[in-house]
Amino acid sequence: MMFSSIKELVEMAQKKNLSIGEMMLQKETENMEVSEQEVIDRMLAQWQVMKRAAHKGLEGLTSHSGMTGGDAKRLHDYLQKADILTDRTFLSALTYAVATNETNAAMGVICATPTAGACGVLPGVLMALQEKMNLSDLEIVSGLLCAGAIGFVIANNAFISGASGGCQAEIGSASAMAAAAVVQLKGGTPHQAAHAMAMALKNMLGLSCDPLAGLVEVPCVKRNAAGASNALTAAEMALAGIESYVPWDEVIDAMRRIGVFMPASLRETAMGGLADTPTGRKWKELLWQSANES
Repeated sequence: MMFSSIKELVEMAQKKNLSIGEMMLQKETENMEVSEQEVIDRMLAQWQVMKRAAHKGLEGLTSHSGMTGGDAKRLHDYLQKADILTDRTFLSALTYAVATNETNAAMGVICATPTAGACGVLPGVLMALQEKMNLSDLEIVSGLLCAGAIGFVIANNAFISGASGGCQAEIGSASAMAAAAVVQLKGGTPHQAAHAMAMALKNMLGLSCDPLAGLVEVPCVKRNAAGASNALTAAEMALAGIESYVPWDEVIDAMRRIGVFMPASLRETAMGGLADTPTGRKWKELLWQSANES
């Protein structure tokens, strides 16, 4: 059997003196009835897909709609300057996150982590961390498994779909998954990883899903950068010993309840929020006109 809550997951990991990623690997082999190496090999393959998607996005892709594109390259060019405001790891995470989601908007191959709309957050953060800490792909796999365990609990106790619970469910979940993975890869405990998850998700509560013209482009691409920065913020706080005052699983349940009460206009229907601004309505009209002419 798997685990039904973050509390149960952490307790299982602590009892066996395992990281969350190691605990997830053990559970995956048991439930899928395969060897650990098979699970690892599958995750390694997925990691290669994530990296290729990010590097493809750095080329300056443009979406089919023409609404987005080129921002990852702009960030990458800016990153080469000596006077960047923050630091290389932080800005690299943002760059890779945007690049991955621009690849998605351009109909490229990505991994849904946990969704296509939020596909840049986790790989963006982990690619930056891999460069910072000189981590092997095998070490990154352990981080991915940790993120997967967090996503598993969120998906089974709330939702990861914007149509179900708003963007808090997509970018919020991705950011929470990434935060926990960072803590583990930095040597933090399962307890700290869980607090990073909770703090990252809390910061995203109430975030609407309001894409212009119903496309996963605006504001989705830039929100991937926000999700990456939020994950790093939560991870740093957790590693410093800061804890979420609201228990981990209560945060997930709060996200679920907020999503349930969120109006349909803010759940990926493109009927409210940014999608219902003059610019949002303009893009919808232009794209409908283009579709009818073709």
